[in-house]
Amino acid sequence: MLHSSRTRMYGRLYMLVSVLILLAPVSLAVNYTYFKTVDLTYIPSAVKNGAVCLDGSPPAYHIDRGVGDGARNWLVFIEGGGWCDTTENCLNRTKNIFGLGSSKIMQAKNFTGLLSDNQQLNPYFYNWNRVFVRYCDGGSFTGNSFDPVNKLHYKGSKVFSAIVKDLLGKGMSNATNALISGCSAGGLSAILNCDKFRSFLPPHTNVKCASDAGYFLHVKDVFGEYNYANFYDRIVKLHVVSLALDLSHLHSPVCNFEIKSKIGFILAPSINNLPQTWERCKNDTTTCSPDQIEILKGFRSEFLSALPRLGNGSFRGMFISSCLAHCQSQLQLNWNWDPGFRIEDKVYLDIL
Repeated sequence: MLHSSRTRMYGRLYMLVSVLILLAPVSLAVNYTYFKTVDLTYIPSAVKNGAVCLDGSPPAYHIDRGVGDGARNWLVFIEGGGWCDTTENCLNRTKNIFGLGSSKIMQAKNFTGLLSDNQQLNPYFYNWNRVFVRYCDGGSFTGNSFDPVNKLHYKGSKVFSAIVKDLLGKGMSNATNALISGCSAGGLSAILNCDKFRSFLPPHTNVKCASDAGYFLHVKDVFGEYNYANFYDRIVKLHVVSLALDLSHLHSPVCNFEIKSKIGFILAPSINNLPQTWERCKNDTTTCSPDQIEILKGFRSEFLSALPRLGNGSFRGMFISSCLAHCQSQLQLNWNWDPGFRIEDKVYLDIL
């Protein structure tokens, strides 16, 4: 969103809606702060097959079982959290407080947004089997290598398979509908593993893949370099990624693309020599100079041009927003309420 007037408009609308909710009868009030805390489920049996986190600990996920007419439907959401492209970065992830390299550090997860079990907050998926897959390999679940010197396990591909197989044994093999999704690095994981996920499920299961903020554009940055492409190249080599991906065969990807994070990650990456003017601009577009605004507009055009064509089928779709938030599906207000996140009166959950 490049114009502050629209930001002010959304702010006023947000305040108006907030007032209306406060004045509504208690019986109609919706508690947008509601969440359910779900414990971890470990897969210790996966260790013997080499399906482990960076530090060799077992993979893990959180699951809240479906009920009623949602008991045979499954939502599998993959955690985001960037990537590690060097040995040092991957070693640091094994000590990360969020457990991005080790299940030993992981803690219980609050289910909100599309993971919520509240019908008012999450009308389409509240009674599905909802799974949050923990991300601990640093390579979007694609690697298959081992560093014996530093004892780093780049086994993302095996971890993904182990988790899906464990879920199949818990009832997903009888799924009527199955949706795999994720945000950021998890959104990229959903794209890269979409067909693999489909292959594990029986033919009668209706499978869809949804990527939230997981489409990373191959363009030059403000320095005229492909710094992010080089970053991904290092990831592929370090994790020994061997992935044959044919985008034309992806099964029903429904994607949410938000441009703000791509400005920060790709167009103006946070590297040592990034000018302060760009640091300010990418964090607050109202501070951008006219020249920077033109560059942002050009990036927007490149972004839209690079998106895959949808064709005439109704089983594919996109939800494209500008400069709002990185990841929308896990945050309750972004998921289905905040008017600033609506496009033609639709929110992200409406297109899934």
